[in-house]
Amino acid sequence: MRFIIAGRNLEVTPGLRAAVEEKIGKLEKYFHPDTEAHVTLSVEKERQKIEVTIPVKGNIIRSEQVSSDMYVSIDLVEEIIERQLKKYKTKIVDKHKNAGSFSKMFVENDYMDDEEVKIVRAKKFGVKPMYPEDACVQMELLGHNFFVFHNAETDQVNVVYKRKGDTYGLIEPE
Repeated sequence: MRFIIAGRNLEVTPGLRAAVEEKIGKLEKYFHPDTEAHVTLSVEKERQKIEVTIPVKGNIIRSEQVSSDMYVSIDLVEEIIERQLKKYKTKIVDKHKNAGSFSKMFVENDYMDDEEVKIVRAKKFGVKPMYPEDACVQMELLGHNFFVFHNAETDQVNVVYKRKGDTYGLIEPE
């Protein structure tokens, strides 16, 4: 596994680099040796945050954790990713398509499915053309944290969503 480690508002010291490589390196057993792990360490006030993104063929495995201690955040993010891998193994490893991204041991090992993904409700609604800013207003009025709409500028279906820090994001198809 190759690590690409970056720091935001933080110098990545040899100690932090070693801690990341040791902890996240435990995940190496699940991936092919040339898999890249993108790690971003950042500090905002008292918040020590780590973001780990591991792109694999057809999927992205990602987690971010925040605590008051960077080493605790590193421990947490490793546990979360390992749990995600085991829980969704059958969904992320399609033996015909994505098996090459993962180690043979991971593909062949059976993990218990803690919980099957179930859709319990479906909604239908009319999608009318509007601008992204109007969609954000509508989302706020509904009290939701995302809103699907027909973008009047691009004539495509888009999603606006609420981000941390009371900002908004826009998801557009490629």
